[in-house]
Amino acid sequence: MNQIPLVDLKAAHAEVAEQVQAGFERVLARTAFIGGDEVRDFEREYAAFAGVAHCVGVANGTDALELALRASGVGLGDEVVIPANTFIATAGAVARAGARPVLADCLPDSYLLDPAAALAAVGPATRAVVPVHLYGQCAEVAGLAAALPSRVRVVEDAAQCQGATRDGRSPGSGGIAATSFYPGKNLGAYGDAGAVLTDDEERAGLVRAVANHGGVAKYRHDVAGFNSRLDGLQAVVLRAKLARLAEGNRARLAAAARYDALLADLVAAGRVVPPVTVPGNEHVWHLYVLRVVGADRDDVVGKLNAEGVGAGVHYPAPVHLTPAFAHLGHRRGDFPHAEEAADRILSLPLFPQITAEQQQRVVDTLAAALR
Repeated sequence: MNQIPLVDLKAAHAEVAEQVQAGFERVLARTAFIGGDEVRDFEREYAAFAGVAHCVGVANGTDALELALRASGVGLGDEVVIPANTFIATAGAVARAGARPVLADCLPDSYLLDPAAALAAVGPATRAVVPVHLYGQCAEVAGLAAALPSRVRVVEDAAQCQGATRDGRSPGSGGIAATSFYPGKNLGAYGDAGAVLTDDEERAGLVRAVANHGGVAKYRHDVAGFNSRLDGLQAVVLRAKLARLAEGNRARLAAAARYDALLADLVAAGRVVPPVTVPGNEHVWHLYVLRVVGADRDDVVGKLNAEGVGAGVHYPAPVHLTPAFAHLGHRRGDFPHAEEAADRILSLPLFPQITAEQQQRVVDTLAAALR
């Protein structure tokens, strides 16, 4: 049986194999395994791509978010508002910064953070709000920032939206954002990697220091820090893939449009609800997430997987229903839109190299699973 993966990392590697090999040889020749020219060049190139003044490469996306929070003044005893519908790392980064996650529901159609719910969750101890840019499109930032008290900062979780914009604005511009280069991301490394993006020179410098044991010079430790640096070998991979990222995002957009057309009959029959693009968003389709109606989602995913279709769920449990954050004291029913999404959504295979024939087979298999 031919498999259709959720993400085809082999195809992605084949496109850049020669550049990666040449880059690895450069790093090996220089023995610049941590930091070095490749990291500096990647940070400069990605900052230009993202439209921000500063990019600080770090070890992974969770570290990036923790560092962005800490550089924004979040610390012990603070509260940070985050969406209930997000990957657990968002809440984990808040906890690691010493703060308490305060949850807000998502919007029922886009599954992005509901700005009104976020504002309602702000209290006297709130230090930051984290809009999470899910599935490839941006949550509301500008309007949210304008409505918040001046003591509360916006820290964007941009792990899933490399290249996305909202009303022409990219994550981190005019503020601060964290992103992840986990292998399955639109821009993925060959291991863990991440970055903090900002126009703020002071916060960029603090992130760089905290991520390097508290200082940018060897054996100088100005603040308490830890080790979260980007490796030279990962920078080589990211530079090679970054050169193809815009093209890959366009291919994802075309594939999403093809899914929209192929799913039209199932949509008309009321069996699935397709993803929506919020007006003003330039969507980069990290994931194609739809909602099934009148069927057991887990049963549908199981049937797809059994037929070799790598469907997934992002995510099967909202933050408040995970054991790790049960101490927040919530119960089922507190965030109904996030809970509905967790129970009903599934992600179809989507990657730049996916073919029309593969997508037809995905949709045919989905239709059969829904009968």
